[in-house]
Amino acid sequence: MASLAALVREHTGLDRDQVSHLNRLTSEWHTLADFCFADLLMYVPTKDDRWLIVGQVRPSTGQTVYHTDWVGSFANVTEQSVLTSALKSGEITEGDVEVEEVPDDIARMLAIPVHCNGETIAVLTREWVDRSGRTPGELERTYISIFDRFAAMIAEGSFPYPARSGDVTAAPRVGDGVMSLDAEGRVRYLSPNANSALHRVGIHANAAGMRLAELGFHDDMVRKAYEQRLPVVEEFEQGSDVALLCRCMPILSGGDVVGGVLLVRDVTDVRKRDRMLMSKDATIREIHHRVKNNLQTISSLLRLQARRLENPEAKAAVSESVRRIRTIALVHESLSREPGDDVTFIEIVRPLLRLAEESLQSPDRPVRFTLAGDGGRIPARVATPLSVVLTELMQNAVDHGFPEGSGAGRVVVSLENDEEHLTVHVVDDGQGVAADFDLGAATGLGLSIVRTLVTTELNGQIEMRPASAVDFQAVGLDDHGAGTHGTVVELKVPLTE
Repeated sequence: MASLAALVREHTGLDRDQVSHLNRLTSEWHTLADFCFADLLMYVPTKDDRWLIVGQVRPSTGQTVYHTDWVGSFANVTEQSVLTSALKSGEITEGDVEVEEVPDDIARMLAIPVHCNGETIAVLTREWVDRSGRTPGELERTYISIFDRFAAMIAEGSFPYPARSGDVTAAPRVGDGVMSLDAEGRVRYLSPNANSALHRVGIHANAAGMRLAELGFHDDMVRKAYEQRLPVVEEFEQGSDVALLCRCMPILSGGDVVGGVLLVRDVTDVRKRDRMLMSKDATIREIHHRVKNNLQTISSLLRLQARRLENPEAKAAVSESVRRIRTIALVHESLSREPGDDVTFIEIVRPLLRLAEESLQSPDRPVRFTLAGDGGRIPARVATPLSVVLTELMQNAVDHGFPEGSGAGRVVVSLENDEEHLTVHVVDDGQGVAADFDLGAATGLGLSIVRTLVTTELNGQIEMRPASAVDFQAVGLDDHGAGTHGTVVELKVPLTE
């Protein structure tokens, strides 16, 4: 279905400011529909002298007349008569119309001319069917009178308001609770739900005729709305246990504030759940922080132990274990800073590269590590095993690609995230592997760890092959002129369960 802006551009000559005016009106009209207990439709006159429906909203406080979506259709003859009268007179017009969905009843249409900068650009209609029944109560009469005052603002061009006040969809609705205020901010009417909200904050006095401040109720949003002549949304704690979300909408006439509407929602339970989630999230981050500290302690103890060892193989094995533990600690450090279940992978890879340079370089083997691309955000369950795999691959690249005395070299880690898979390339310009190298047959501990983690923990795929000129070009390395020089490891990991 086409948007309001698209329909208006196709069928009318309205400019951008006028379309923006209509969009602001439709962003507010759920509240109006609830106040008038009826369907609201937006009609615009077209270039061929017809009336096109560009918007429709149903009330949540009453029964709808239209079960069909009429956006994009044109008004019938009876509707055109009322709409044209409102357009030409510039005044609110009411009349009988025939409605296809209620053939046995005559519907009523209240046509409200929509003014923008002194020009009628559309007509907003309230459409309902009069049915015999009970006499409307005080709540219905008050809500209809509030709607009538907003209708008058639409006709004079002061509604919708010239600026939006935050996210209207998150603001309280009519069903949450309504206070009708006069020009002085005194309460004229209090809906049952609004009255209940006052009771929950310990206010049991009769509010009619009193200002909110006199009742001991927070009234900053009312004063701001009246001063700015704009709606104000504010959340506050009334007392120690109750959190309220309020929205004050000033009612204007001739530019002066003649009253207001205060919508009230009790959000205590929502905020309690938010605090519980925040507390849970903080607890999880604290656990990651403590795990990181414990791993660093173990790493330090192993380094102390390595100093007492004389066997070179034993010292190398302990050093490798220290690197693996420090890798896992780096992941937990990142998780301790990140809220939620995802982590920015590049914030883990950068310190891993620094760790590799510190621990794997030597004066006669100055290998430089660089990063290309951005891995985006990945699930925390993937981060730890993937980081261990990456550390092992970088160590393997240095140990086998650049033997002692081989001179300078480079290792590039390339990351690419398409939201479904994370692709990692580890490319070096070292001695390279044989063309028939089989990773599955490798017996070294490092590659065995890599193969096990990739296939079991990560459910991914891994390939190791000699690097080509294309591989070098992709990561910004210089081709040495021999296609067998250098190695590329390609790792592809799914990011969804």
